[in-house]
Amino acid sequence: MKKPGKLTIRDIAEAAGVSPATVSLVLNGKGEISGVTRARVLEAVASLNYVPRATRSSAEPGETLRFLKIAKHGHTVNRDHSVFISDYIDGMSAEATRRNYTLEVVSFEGQPISTVAESLAGAPISGVIALGTELTEADIRLIQGLGLPTVFIDTFYDVLEANFVDMNNEDAVYKVLSRFRMQGFQRIGFVASHVDTTNFRLRREAFFKNMARLGLPVNEADILSVESTYDGAYLDTRALLSTGLELAECYFCTNDIIAYGFIRALREHGVSIPQDVSIIGFDNLPQSATMEPGLTTIDVSKRKIGYLAVTVLDDLIAAAEPQPPVKILVGAELVLRASHEHGVSKTTQDRPRRTARQPVEQP
Repeated sequence: MKKPGKLTIRDIAEAAGVSPATVSLVLNGKGEISGVTRARVLEAVASLNYVPRATRSSAEPGETLRFLKIAKHGHTVNRDHSVFISDYIDGMSAEATRRNYTLEVVSFEGQPISTVAESLAGAPISGVIALGTELTEADIRLIQGLGLPTVFIDTFYDVLEANFVDMNNEDAVYKVLSRFRMQGFQRIGFVASHVDTTNFRLRREAFFKNMARLGLPVNEADILSVESTYDGAYLDTRALLSTGLELAECYFCTNDIIAYGFIRALREHGVSIPQDVSIIGFDNLPQSATMEPGLTTIDVSKRKIGYLAVTVLDDLIAAAEPQPPVKILVGAELVLRASHEHGVSKTTQDRPRRTARQPVEQP
C-alpha cells in the first residue's frame, strides 16, 4: 500500500471506481460529471487523504479568498448568531484587503458537504476559510482533501491534519468557574446541549476538567441538556422545571442563546435572576448587554479569529512546500454584568435551595 504522500490520481480513480480522466475533471471542476460521480470521487479523495500537487508556490496580488458559511443543520449557525458571523467576516475582510486579496462569501444551508466540496473543485480562488461550527471530522477531511490551502474557524481538532483558528474553550470555562468559586458557590450547574458541535463538546469537557482543577464537586443532577436554539432551550427548560427540578445555586450556559431561553423559562417558574440563581453565558452577543439583568458572559474576539485565519491562509498560499498544520486558540475575557452578582458576600449556608415553583401568569 502506498503512503499518503505517494498517492496518485490513478489510486483515487481505483478507489472511486472511475477513470483517471474523470478524477482529473472533478478535481479541476471541468467536464459534465454527474453529482453522484463527483461525490464518489471527492469521498475517495477524503478517505485516502490525497493532497494534489500544488500548481504554484504563492499567490499573486488581487487573488480571491473564499469564506464558506456552512449551516448543515442550522441549530447553531442561524439568524440568532448573525452578528457572530458578521464579526468573523469583518476580521477576515479587513486583513484580506490589507494583503491585497478579494474576500468572497458563499453560504450553504442544509446542503450535503459533497456539494460544498464540488463548489471548490476548480474554483478560481487562492484559498478557503470554512466556518466549521457544524462540521464533523469527516466533513473537514472531505474539504481538506481537495488540496486547496484551507483554514477552519470556530472548531478545533487536536490530531486532525488541518489548520484551525478557534476560541480557547478550556481557558474560557476556567474563568467562568473561577468566578463562581470566588463568589463562594459550591453547587455549580451546567446547561449543556445535546446538539453535536465541537465547541459544545469542548466546553462540556472543560467544565468537568476545570471543576476538578478547582476542587469543586460535580452533582450530575445539576448537568442539564437542552436544545441550542432560543425556543428549543426555553421549551426544554420548561419541561425540566415541570418535573420539580431542584436548582443549583448558579449555572454556566453553553452559549448566550441557550442562556436566554433558560432564563425565560426560569422567570416563568418564579425564579429570579440573579437573586435566586446566578447565570453566566458564552459569546457576548449584543442582547446580553441590553437584557435585564445584563448577562455576564464570555467574550472572544471574533474579529481576531477572522484576522488570524487570513494570516495563516496567506502563509499557506505563499509557502513553496507543504506546511505542518497550524492550530491557534484565541483567549477569552469574562464580561461582568448583573446576572451573576447575587451571593458575592454570602456563604453557601446562607443561600436557600431553590425548587422551581408553578409558572407565573404572564400579563
